[in-house]
Amino acid sequence: MTTTAKVPTDIAIAQAAKLRPVAEIAAELGFGDDEVELYGKYKAKIRLHALARRQPRGRLVLVTGINPTPAGEGKSTVTVGVTQALRKLGKNAALCIREPSLGPVFGVKGGAAGGGYAQVVPMEDINLHFTGDFHAIASAHNLLSAMLDAHLHHGNVLGLDTRRITWPRTIDMNDRALRSIIVGLGGLNAGPTREERFVIIPGSEIMAIMALASGIEDLERRLARIIVGLTPGKTAVRASDLKAQGAMTLLLKDAINPNLVQTLEGGPAFIHCGPFGNIAHGCNSVVATRLALAVCDIVLTEAGFGADLGAEKFFDIKCRMAGLHPEAAVVVATVRALKMHGGVPKDRLGAADPVAVQRGAANLRRHIRNVKQFGVPVLIALNRFLSDGEAELAAVREACAAEGVGVELCEVWEKGGEGGIAVAEAVLHLLAAKGAKFQPLYDERRPIREKIETIAKQIYGAAGVAFAPAAERALEQLPALGLGETPVCMAKTQYSFSDDPAKLGAPTGFTLQVRDILPAAGAGFVVALAGDIMTMPGLSKSPAAERIRVHPDGTIEGLF
Repeated sequence: MTTTAKVPTDIAIAQAAKLRPVAEIAAELGFGDDEVELYGKYKAKIRLHALARRQPRGRLVLVTGINPTPAGEGKSTVTVGVTQALRKLGKNAALCIREPSLGPVFGVKGGAAGGGYAQVVPMEDINLHFTGDFHAIASAHNLLSAMLDAHLHHGNVLGLDTRRITWPRTIDMNDRALRSIIVGLGGLNAGPTREERFVIIPGSEIMAIMALASGIEDLERRLARIIVGLTPGKTAVRASDLKAQGAMTLLLKDAINPNLVQTLEGGPAFIHCGPFGNIAHGCNSVVATRLALAVCDIVLTEAGFGADLGAEKFFDIKCRMAGLHPEAAVVVATVRALKMHGGVPKDRLGAADPVAVQRGAANLRRHIRNVKQFGVPVLIALNRFLSDGEAELAAVREACAAEGVGVELCEVWEKGGEGGIAVAEAVLHLLAAKGAKFQPLYDERRPIREKIETIAKQIYGAAGVAFAPAAERALEQLPALGLGETPVCMAKTQYSFSDDPAKLGAPTGFTLQVRDILPAAGAGFVVALAGDIMTMPGLSKSPAAERIRVHPDGTIEGLF
């Protein structure tokens, strides 16, 4: 991610690219005409029966990172660029990443299609409406909300306690005003007045369900299991009780088909589902990953935010449920981000400070040790900036050498696949060594409290966990709802190992504050809310939306 004036903006690079027809890419992967549904010339969906006809044979590599900072790490960019590099080396490699959410696109984070000369295209389509998957999820989610409120209005035969409704509504936009609202105002025909809330679509349980479903029948079974609320006797009322699962499945029948597009260098990219890594499990879909493994020799996939969130959930939730066996992991870092973890403010990151890099490298070292706990060999991709000094690079290498891990410089932002050759060769070396012995962190049959404490202590470095009264009640109720022996999806800040975003580096001795634990019966896990984490983000004072426009010739400005 070197910063030079000669590199155009991401959108300029993407719009100048000469794309291959996606039908050509699909044919190269061996897909027949009956397996491909074209969405124009450069986007396609691969029908699920293509997966039923094939068995996964490829090798899976995870790309993860350190705790993110405003300095940027470039995890998505590295994932795309190293996939491009593997193809330059003659390998049959593919990319599996998540679909971007409109909330961050118009907020602060921007898009999620890579950057520079390591992007997936058509970039503007992918970052905006793409093939309509998010809209389908919103429709299915809000249909269940509408059927729930209609049931309450027409007599509430199921006996739902309106104070114990757990199913929210959803929208794909950062809108803090919708975090807590009142519905049912306007008289008798408006239904019962009650408190309501919205979650952003990447935090919707239906997003998690679609990302974890193995097929259309599994999708419908999972939708049926969704818990919408409790009766006064604390009996669960589910989507199946409202007879909603069939119509919801109908709305999702096309969305569950994985999307196929391409990298800037014409290689295949499967982009499907987009659960956030801080409030959901942060991985692309099981069906897309399996499909890529069925037609390619090496598949790179990305997990959301830092390895304490995305990688842990990838290993403990996605891999466990889907029977996946990752064989290597790439942890992405930058000198600039490590300086911030070492206490340097953002406006001073250009000044050489190897001592701060040494301090901040404690964050990277803990992530390395965490990934190793899962039995997966690790290497470091160091996104290089022109301002990085040799002493600073040496400090990173020294810290990683202490963990027995190699470091490779990565310049895919500026050079595309060519800038990722060193990382790609290191990935091939790890795969050739066949040293992976993957295993989840915990036994999912253990009590929920114990699983949360295991993650907090062994991954975050916490001394212990404090459960608020609401969380204590959930610990008693969830096993009775059939959710005692499921994985745990931790929802916490992405900026720190702790639940306090201000605690950078590698804090220890803190107590993780768990304020509530929510059921996600359809997804097959419970969600533990730690600290002040929000399931509906808000826009900043000056969001990216203010700087986006479309010129008369159709070119776009401000999308990144």
